[in-house]
Amino acid sequence: MQFVINRDALLKPLQMVSGAIERRHTLPILSNVLLEVSEQQLALTGTDLEVELVATTDAVQVQQVGRVTVPAKKLLDICRSLPENSDIKVVLQAESCILTCGKTKFTLSTLSAAEYPNLESWQGEVDISISRQQLRKLLDDTAFSMANQDVRYYLNGLLFEVDNGSLTAVGTDGHRLALSKLALPGLNLQQKQIIIPRKGVLEIMRLLANDEQLIELSLGQNHIRLSDQGFTFSSKLIDGRFPDYRRVLPRNSTKLVTAHRPVLKDACTRASILSNEKYRGVRFTLSNDELQIMANNPEHEQAEEVIEVEYQGEPLEIGFNVGYMLDVLNTLNTDLVILHLNDANSSTLIEGVGNEGASYVVMPMRL
Repeated sequence: MQFVINRDALLKPLQMVSGAIERRHTLPILSNVLLEVSEQQLALTGTDLEVELVATTDAVQVQQVGRVTVPAKKLLDICRSLPENSDIKVVLQAESCILTCGKTKFTLSTLSAAEYPNLESWQGEVDISISRQQLRKLLDDTAFSMANQDVRYYLNGLLFEVDNGSLTAVGTDGHRLALSKLALPGLNLQQKQIIIPRKGVLEIMRLLANDEQLIELSLGQNHIRLSDQGFTFSSKLIDGRFPDYRRVLPRNSTKLVTAHRPVLKDACTRASILSNEKYRGVRFTLSNDELQIMANNPEHEQAEEVIEVEYQGEPLEIGFNVGYMLDVLNTLNTDLVILHLNDANSSTLIEGVGNEGASYVVMPMRL
């Protein structure tokens, strides 16, 4: 194997695939990146057996085809350290990979490409063309609600549900829920539910640009694949049954509160300073066109704030985890938000005025 490539042309795909490689590993080869040189391009592959990322570049002068694996972090550190726009010559000799750039030379150890694990080949059951911006919005709206290392393993990921002409993403950790729905007009897709693991979701968010470029999304029985310009990302799915999120969504709310999102967010942020560090509880007290937010802690310190809202109804007192409330208010980018409430023991539905498709549910706290 032998090729010459510009340092910048190698650095971008190398940075991409490095995100899929685990630094803590049981198999030494999993810390390596697979280099495959064909007559026209260089392909780089990184995997941790759960996710796999293949990035390609045509900006390579191929002198001899071949494939080998080299330590990913060392190769990345070498590329970063070399001058911009410099050319790197890569040659495979015996069991070593030699990189030459001007008068600089590195010799890296290698492992056989034949031993490099690849996700098994599979066929997609549902294929969707979607813009990067649309997919990114679905993930941005919901990813923060995923559980992290919960014993209910099926919550440590994001539900994707395809049903006729829509794609819905749902995340929940059992205390709050985020839902975002995207209409796909003209597509008659078979109904399907999958759970993308947390790492897969975060990797897709890292990779996706926020523009109108179309990408291909393929959903299989046990895998998901995202095909974009210059890279293909695949991930195994979580084998489990996601809770029926429709049962969690509050119905027929009797009390509506309309508030300016920036004002409510700032008030919650200030109140959180003196909330209990462990439970993060704040008390919302509603009366006519007024919301009082209070927080206190074991040191008997207290924060109190009153803001104007649109509310006509009986006085209501309800507690929330202020961190959950702020997550929703930070994710929404609308000027106004509506809180749908019933009583102090029922969950609250939060929606942004003008932000169609996104809904959030926050469970109350006993204070």
